[in-house]
Amino acid sequence: MAKRRETNVFSLAFLDIMSCGFGAVILIYIVINHATETTTKNVSVDLMAEIQRVEELVRDETERLVQLRNTAAETDDEIVTTSQLSIRVAETIKMLEAELADLNEAGASRERTIEDLKSELKELELEAANLEGAVAAEESSGSALRSILGQGDRQYLTGLKIGGQHIVILLDASASMLDKTIVNIIRRRNLPEAQKISSPKWQRAIGTVEWIMANMPKDAYFQLITFNETASSAVAETGTDWLRAIERTDTDAALEGIRSMAPAGGTSLYQAFAMVNRMDPLPDNVFLIVDSLPTMGEKASSRTVIDNRERVALFSEALEMLPAGSPVNVILFPMEGDPVASPSYWRLAQITGGSFLSPPDDWP
Repeated sequence: MAKRRETNVFSLAFLDIMSCGFGAVILIYIVINHATETTTKNVSVDLMAEIQRVEELVRDETERLVQLRNTAAETDDEIVTTSQLSIRVAETIKMLEAELADLNEAGASRERTIEDLKSELKELELEAANLEGAVAAEESSGSALRSILGQGDRQYLTGLKIGGQHIVILLDASASMLDKTIVNIIRRRNLPEAQKISSPKWQRAIGTVEWIMANMPKDAYFQLITFNETASSAVAETGTDWLRAIERTDTDAALEGIRSMAPAGGTSLYQAFAMVNRMDPLPDNVFLIVDSLPTMGEKASSRTVIDNRERVALFSEALEMLPAGSPVNVILFPMEGDPVASPSYWRLAQITGGSFLSPPDDWP
């Protein structure tokens, strides 16, 4: 009988297998550990780069924050400086406004003083004119500063010939006598009658008539004629009859006639000269108070616009009706938009032996 062999579980083949297994485990561990270290190293490098980038960004932003803080501090200083400057400017403005108010007040006071002096001077001139008129009334003629050839006595005062035996005063009573500007003329002609009569230009014209009448010789005859589209005596129903300068009732009636009259209508110098030409005897002294060239001739016109050439033609037509030998003294209150009026009336005064006066606003 064969002898059975004893079984050994720890044989050489088993040990080889176990060794191989342990070797494989160790190899796997080594490979896995190396890969982990490589990955960690790679991750660490990326993190460090990102950290450096963030740190640089933080550093840059910190520098910008410092710069902004410095800029804000400078801006605060500028704001404080600007505020102080604004306060000083405001104080300076207040001082200048106070000085300007003082200057305006002083100027207003001076203007009031000047106006008072002008009013006083005007009253004195009026009183002097009345005294001259009183002297002229006591004498047959006034004292002449210069003399000219012609009929009647002549008295020269302010460049005007105050005198003569038969004196005619022609007063323009057209709508243009309401004011010296076209705009105000249009505005005033639509006002009530009382306001038209109180227009400063018309009141100056009335004052001029009163001044002339105050200086007429006592033995003179006179007539006051108003004209616009027609011509008529200021004293109703006297027509071309002569009035006496020495008669207070005649002079008062003439002045009252123009004081209650409101300027209206166009200007026909033809009608005024035609009425003078019908007087008997003819005047030896004519005073023409006017502001512009005529706008119509013998007949009224329906036209609302007329140019300078046509007005000169109407002026020349009116001169044909002026009686020869009658000197015309023109007192012109210039109106806007009629530049030819001054030379035309100046020429009229020259060729007739009269005088030409364009007085200031405070005359007479």
